[in-house]
Amino acid sequence: MERILSIFKNSIKTPDVRKKLLFTALIFVVFRVFAHIPVPGVNLEQLKILFSQNQFLGLLDIFSGGTLSNFSVMALGLNPYINASIILQLLQLVFPKLEELAKEGETGRQKINQYTRMLTVPLAGLQAVGMYALLRNQNIISVLQPLNLIAFMITMVAGTLLLMWFGELISEKGIGNGISILIFAGIVGRVPVVFGQTLSTLTPENFTNTIIFAVMGTIVIASIVVINEATRQIAVYYAKRVRGNKMYGGQSTHLPLRLNQAGVIPIIFAVSLVLMPSLVANYLSASSNVALRNVSSTIAVWFNPTGILYNGLYFLLVVGFTYFYTAVIFNPKKIADEIQKYGGFIPGIRPGSPTASYLNYILTRITLVGAIFLGIIAILPTVAQAFTNVPNLLLGGTGILIVVSVVLETIKAIEAQLVMRNYDSYAK
Repeated sequence: MERILSIFKNSIKTPDVRKKLLFTALIFVVFRVFAHIPVPGVNLEQLKILFSQNQFLGLLDIFSGGTLSNFSVMALGLNPYINASIILQLLQLVFPKLEELAKEGETGRQKINQYTRMLTVPLAGLQAVGMYALLRNQNIISVLQPLNLIAFMITMVAGTLLLMWFGELISEKGIGNGISILIFAGIVGRVPVVFGQTLSTLTPENFTNTIIFAVMGTIVIASIVVINEATRQIAVYYAKRVRGNKMYGGQSTHLPLRLNQAGVIPIIFAVSLVLMPSLVANYLSASSNVALRNVSSTIAVWFNPTGILYNGLYFLLVVGFTYFYTAVIFNPKKIADEIQKYGGFIPGIRPGSPTASYLNYILTRITLVGAIFLGIIAILPTVAQAFTNVPNLLLGGTGILIVVSVVLETIKAIEAQLVMRNYDSYAK
């Protein structure tokens, strides 16, 4: 805590960092304003009743930061963009040209980001149509004429694109990863509402269970911090080299491998996919076809947020995406080549391919520990709710993971900005 306060105090005193923090805060304010601008023609009172009666929609609303229950112009949130990112990353495994593009450095990443933005538009349009159909089946929105329906879709797509632009602005001119920070802002923005709902349902019978759940939540947060900060230190030695009249190398260092290399991204990807079956079930529930309604009921039972299948799938997706994203952002062969290039070696391991194989072996083992831990933490609040019978949770497992991970990443980003500025000042 003392370190965090020190970082915050120094960031306020540093003009460049203070400017980035104020810019990020301004984007937060604008985002929360847009989150309360409703789309015309929607019966908000009936919509809130629907959300209060449906646990899946309530979970989706918390994840979107309240934009769904208000049905604001940003009701689709960042889901289309996240889904587009997942599709592009999966396509890299199928199309070699995309994989080569991803390895081209900053230029390649910019092109892939551009493709992601382009794919976001049709995905947002499809989700807008699905959202309209869902609301129409529940008699929450009236039948729209073709032109009004087109205007409705354009509004939904524009809201997602605006939110995506906000995220990129934060990444470019603010602090931290813009997309993660906006999801964090949405979750935190819903905390007062959910906290009030929790307090309103407190009774002498469940008060003790609520305290137990709060203690468990504190332990979970502490555990997430420990795992996110845990690293495996790989010793690297550099041989002495003579260039001209000077001698280089001869020192030792460590290569830190984090247990959770992927950060919060696997959680965001996993929850985006695991919520899809429930969304389909809600859409089919009001169908006039009996067979479709039966399918909807079956899906709703199987993918109940408190059910075994939902939580099992959620756990597996978190583990899978942790491995997948770690493989995307950490390339053992590239690291091994860099170590060899500067005359380094790992004791007992030959340079080159053996070093890459060794790093891959270590990374696979420690990532397994981090991935399983994240998966357990993700489903732990559901298990705790089943045992404590607390009807309203302050934050679900996904929310806790995102909030804690984004806070840690943002603190590190601020610290890096401070170190960079101090180094620049020293260099001058």
